[in-house]
Amino acid sequence: MFHLRRSQFLQVFNNSPDETAFYRHHLNRQDVNNSLIMIQPTLDAYSFDHEGSQPVLLDSTSIQPQTILLLDTFFHILIFHGETIASWRKEGYQTQEGYEQFASMLEAPKEDAKELIQDRFPLPRFIVCDAGGSQARFLLSKLNPSTTHSTGSYGGVPQSAQTIFTDDVSLQTFMDHLMKLAVSGTG
Repeated sequence: MFHLRRSQFLQVFNNSPDETAFYRHHLNRQDVNNSLIMIQPTLDAYSFDHEGSQPVLLDSTSIQPQTILLLDTFFHILIFHGETIASWRKEGYQTQEGYEQFASMLEAPKEDAKELIQDRFPLPRFIVCDAGGSQARFLLSKLNPSTTHSTGSYGGVPQSAQTIFTDDVSLQTFMDHLMKLAVSGTG
């Protein structure tokens, strides 16, 4: 319910009426699996710690300097490089001898994205971005803002978590409000 409330199906601000109709049309026409991806996107992480991808929470704490994230929102397929990974890629480590694991780690999300795009209609927009880049906004807009400008690093959230500048409430605040409404018995 939290992700549906934040989705382009209910939040029409910054969307034209045509875009809103387009998104709602595809929500109604797709199967359940694709509709669920539209409402709550999938996020996978690639790192040196694990072979292959690992599903991670759709949360700002998932953004780490030494990880690559693959986001599937159905309409967008996004590959996000953490700060350290982006700097290593820009310096060309993947082409040097002895960094074959790094090169294969850079290729793994591209191969997974290719599989996602293969049978998808309409064709999703494919985005490759780095931490701090302008295209990273597509990822940041979908994440739970557990660390914002007002929360900082309090509440047990690691210091390395990405701060998201938003006035939207976090999943924890949303759930606290729902529990308060359920206990009070008023709607």
